[in-house]
Amino acid sequence: MDILRAPTVTLIARPQFLEPTHLPVSWLGDSTDGERLAEFAGRLCYMSQKNPAKRSTREYLENIKKQGHGSVLEHSVYVLLIEGISRSCSHELVRHRAGFGYSQLSQRYVDESHAAFVMPPAIQGDPALEADWEKQVASDQEAYVRSVEALMKRFEWVEDKVHRRKMAREAARSVLPNATETKVVSSGNVRAWRTMLELRCGEGAEQEIRRMAVACLRVLQQEAPGLFSDFEIYVAEDRAEAARVGYHKV
Repeated sequence: MDILRAPTVTLIARPQFLEPTHLPVSWLGDSTDGERLAEFAGRLCYMSQKNPAKRSTREYLENIKKQGHGSVLEHSVYVLLIEGISRSCSHELVRHRAGFGYSQLSQRYVDESHAAFVMPPAIQGDPALEADWEKQVASDQEAYVRSVEALMKRFEWVEDKVHRRKMAREAARSVLPNATETKVVSSGNVRAWRTMLELRCGEGAEQEIRRMAVACLRVLQQEAPGLFSDFEIYVAEDRAEAARVGYHKV
């Protein structure tokens, strides 16, 4: 049994911008494809491809965020692989529907006999709480293993072994706790990511999803600073990281 104390977030896909040759933009400054795609979309609205204000891409995007013209940010989509979060956390994450797509590990098909469990941030650092929690999740996992073994025998009459395992696991998973680790592929356009991050990085967010959101923010800021530069990560009064946004609900 593995105990996880922090999530892992990996960028697995980014936009590829293919500039139309008949509408070239006078680009200035360093930028990524996702940033240029948003700028191109914005400039198309006013046919300002010649860049009359002589702004770099990131200066242009700063003005877009300042003005609240978030619609052009919807064209740039980033896909993150999120691991080391609990089923409880993932249930909160997938509530963000507009602009997002999700693919999540299936407990119905995947054997959880060697599952990992995510320790809640509120428990970490207190030896007594940690010990009680670990004892409980270990007991839950043992119950899962016993249930699968018993159900496999109960369904011996099912000739298809794959279907038999599925039947056993889908019933046995009911004893697994919300702390069971899951993995999610999450795709979202920049406007959707910004909305989720604004809500979930705040101090009022549940601690685990706040930790996950800050980890997502770091990856996105590194990948496309012009699209996420107005988010500031800081240490809150509860001594955990949070983030605030400069431009509200772009």
